[in-house]
Amino acid sequence: MTIDELAFLDATAQADLVRQKEVTPVEMVEAAIARIERINPKLNAVITPLYDRARAAAAKASTDAPFAGVPFLLKDIVAEYEGTPLSEGSALLAGHYVSPKDSELVRRYRKAGLIILGKTNTPEFALMPTTEPRQFGPSRNPWDTNLTTGGSSGGSTAAVAAGMVAAAHANDGGGSIRVPSSCCGLVGLKPTRGRNSQGPYYGDVANGLLCDHVVTRSVRDSAAILDVTAGPIAGDPYYPTPPERPFADEVGRAPGRLRIGFGTAPLNGAATHHDCVTAAESAAKLCEELGHDVEEQSPAVDGRRLFKAFGSVWAGFLCWAIKDWARRTDRAIEEAVFEPATWRTFLHGERLTSGDYLLAVQDLQRASREAAAFFAEYDVWLTPTLAQPPVPLGYFDYTPETRGQHIARLGEYTGFTLIANASGQPGISLPLHWNDDNLPIGVQLLGRYGDEATLIRLASQLEQARPWSDRIPPVCA
Repeated sequence: MTIDELAFLDATAQADLVRQKEVTPVEMVEAAIARIERINPKLNAVITPLYDRARAAAAKASTDAPFAGVPFLLKDIVAEYEGTPLSEGSALLAGHYVSPKDSELVRRYRKAGLIILGKTNTPEFALMPTTEPRQFGPSRNPWDTNLTTGGSSGGSTAAVAAGMVAAAHANDGGGSIRVPSSCCGLVGLKPTRGRNSQGPYYGDVANGLLCDHVVTRSVRDSAAILDVTAGPIAGDPYYPTPPERPFADEVGRAPGRLRIGFGTAPLNGAATHHDCVTAAESAAKLCEELGHDVEEQSPAVDGRRLFKAFGSVWAGFLCWAIKDWARRTDRAIEEAVFEPATWRTFLHGERLTSGDYLLAVQDLQRASREAAAFFAEYDVWLTPTLAQPPVPLGYFDYTPETRGQHIARLGEYTGFTLIANASGQPGISLPLHWNDDNLPIGVQLLGRYGDEATLIRLASQLEQARPWSDRIPPVCA
C-alpha cells in the first residue's frame, strides 16, 4: 500500500492494518512524516514537528491498544505533552514554556496507542474563528489556499483534510471544532460539556464554554476516539451521565424515527449565504427521505442577549488566559507581545467587574434554558454549520478603524455554533455538501445535553446515505 493510499484511510482502518500486521507502527509514522514534509509547506498546519519522539514511540509500540501505531497531531493549546513546547499561538509563550507533564487527555491519547507527530497551528489563545496567528503565520485551506481553514482548530483540520494524519486533537469554545470542520470538509464533534476531562491543569475553561475532542474524516473515528478519552478524573467539576453503551456501538445503529427541527437563520439574526442554506435544506430533505420527521423550527433564544453575554465571558476567558500564563511563566503582560485584537479583548476583560461577568454567565444560562425547551420537543436541531462558505484569509483582520466590522463579522460567522457552548450540548458538523466552487459546506446537528448517541447514530446514517470519503482536496493532487 502506498503512502497516499494509507493517508486517506481513516484512523480505524489504519489501526486495523497495524493490528493485522500488514503495516508496522514505524511504517505508519514514516508515511505520515513524509506526507507532512511534502504538503505542510503549502498549508502551514503543523508548526512544531516532534518526529524523533514519534519514531521512538513507534519503535516500541504495542499492537494491543485500540489505535496502536496511528499517527496523530495535537492542537497547540490546552493539551500538554510532557517535555514539549506549548505556545497557544502567542509570543507570550513561544520559546518560554515546556510542559512538565501530560494533561489527562494527552495521557489517554497515548494510552490508546495514538502516536503524536507534532503540534498544529492555532490563533492566539484560540480567540478567532480563523487560524492566522502573527507568531506562526496563517494556515491555508486545502480546498483553496487563499481561504481560511476556520478556527480555532484550523491547523488540525487542514492537516487531517490533506491526509497528513487521519485524526487530530481540537477544542471548541464557540465553534472551534465545528467551524474549521465545515471549512475543510471534515467530521467535527463537539462533545457534551465535561465529557472529556481538562485535568489536571484545569477544572473547566471559560465557565464551561470550552471542550476538547478531535477532527476526523469519518463518524466512526470520532465515536471510537471519544470512547478512549471520555470520563472524569477526581476533582472534575461536573460530568454528564455516562453513555448507555460505547459510542462506537452507536455507529450504524438505527436512530429510529427522529423529530428534527430545521433552521437556516442564525440565532443572532445574521444573513445566511445561499450555499449554506442550500446545504442545510438538502440535508433536511435527506433526513425526510430516511424516514425522519422534519419541521422548519428553531429554538426561541434571545440571540442579542446570548451574543452579548458570550462576548463578555469570552473577554473574561482571554483576560484569564493571559494572566494565568503570565503567572505560570513569570512573564510581563505588555501590549507589544500581543496581536491588536488580543490586546483589545484583554483590555475589555480588564474593564469587566466580577458582577458584570456573573451577569453574563446568568444570561448564558438563561439562553441554555431557552434552548433546552426546544429539545423537549425535538431530538435534533439541523442547521448550516456556518452562515458563509470559507472566507478569504484576512477577512477577520482587526484594526482600530475596522473594529465595528471586525466584531460584526465574528458574530455573523458563528451565529449557529456558540449556543452549544453556552448550553454544554453536543453538536457535530458533517461535510454533506460542496458548492459550485468545490468548497465544503458543513451541516450542523445539535442534540440534547448528554446525548451524543443520537447525533452519532444520525450522523452515521447520513454518512452512509451521502458518503464523502472519496473527496480529496486539490492541494493533495
